[in-house]
Amino acid sequence: MLSTPPFARRPLRAPVAAAAAVLLTLTACGGSGGGAEQSGDQSDIEAALQQETTLTFWSWAPEIGQAVELFEEEYPAITVEVVDSGQSAEQYTNLQNTIRAGSGGPDVAQIEYFALPQFALTESVVDLGDHGFGEYEDRFTASAWEQVRVGEGVYGVPQDTGPLALFYNADLLEEAGIEPPGTWADFAGAAERFQEENPDAFFTAIDPGDAGMVDSLMWQAGSRPFGVEGADTISLDLGDEGARRFSDTWTALLADGLVDPAPIWTEEWWRGMSTGRYATWIAGAWAPGAMATTMPDSAGDWRVAPLPAWEEGDPVTAENGGSSTAVMAQSENRLAAIGFAQWLNTDPEAARVLNDTGLFPATTDLLADPGFLEAEHEFFGGQRINEVLVESSESVAPGWQYLPVQVYANSVFIDTAGQSITEAAPVADGLAAWQERIADYATEQGFTVESP
Repeated sequence: MLSTPPFARRPLRAPVAAAAAVLLTLTACGGSGGGAEQSGDQSDIEAALQQETTLTFWSWAPEIGQAVELFEEEYPAITVEVVDSGQSAEQYTNLQNTIRAGSGGPDVAQIEYFALPQFALTESVVDLGDHGFGEYEDRFTASAWEQVRVGEGVYGVPQDTGPLALFYNADLLEEAGIEPPGTWADFAGAAERFQEENPDAFFTAIDPGDAGMVDSLMWQAGSRPFGVEGADTISLDLGDEGARRFSDTWTALLADGLVDPAPIWTEEWWRGMSTGRYATWIAGAWAPGAMATTMPDSAGDWRVAPLPAWEEGDPVTAENGGSSTAVMAQSENRLAAIGFAQWLNTDPEAARVLNDTGLFPATTDLLADPGFLEAEHEFFGGQRINEVLVESSESVAPGWQYLPVQVYANSVFIDTAGQSITEAAPVADGLAAWQERIADYATEQGFTVESP
């Protein structure tokens, strides 16, 4: 039996038109400040939370209202109106439209890490570092904090993260005599062994339309293909050593038919997950809730292991997914908006509520809480999966950057690198084509592009 999860941090495909609408004339449409309330430190922010104010919060997470209610109980002078303005590219298009219009936007918006730079570099979101937010750094994981930093500024409050892990069907692996692979070489060997025992199945699937997953796998492999210098220069190198390591491995897996180049999050894919067509799923730490909700009949079959390492004993992983809570520069209630964004993602009870709705926490206090770590998950056979996922969170490699044209870049992935994945052609060729498309677009938008 399959059912649809109410909310999941699933990868999204942004159509080219929508992505282009988001990014029109990036360098010319920066956000300007709203009303007089534009400066202040943490004490001023606390004072603003005592004044009668209505805030608008754009978020696509349907259950986030539970955490908002907790905030309103603690700060009864503040009313927060939650608006679902669409997810990912749809919301970013709507945000960009309000920025160009100069009004009509929210005070606060949920913005994914990959999209945050485009709003930061156009000064459309508030640099929270100017308001004393730097003192909160220790409350978040290092990787989450790094993803809300753009240049010297801090442009969002970390809300959730997605450290990669390997979710596997324990029964299928045991039947094939396979242990969860510790390295990518082991992964390739396990995939071959699994298909020998199950010729009509695959060890895993890779989605030709999911740029975010390929980014994450390259990140873990040591690639740093994207760079930002100042406000108008970006660097691109989708052929660096880490990218080649990734592309060589996955080209071989695809060429040998060991992994399925199939769209993920479709009903067909979920059915394959629940019926044994796929033995594993490489996904972020947000996956467990979606799995338990969508495949209830598979309860007890699945387990979680660390992502395979590139070198024996090297636990380095990467993030996949995650979002921030950002304050829009047009807000007329900037200090109250900052206070809400901070509270929503630092209050211990709110953090638990967000986790219960499917968001894997970015807050160090919850990640270190024994009750959180030792929770036994029925769907995963009673395994304490958070112990594995927290270890993955602590092992995320530093130094990754997203581009200020990342929304567009992700939208054209399926026609470039994704095409190579679909055709089991050399993935490196597809990455080169992807780089060319990104470079052309970034140049059109007024950026200087530096490539090897």
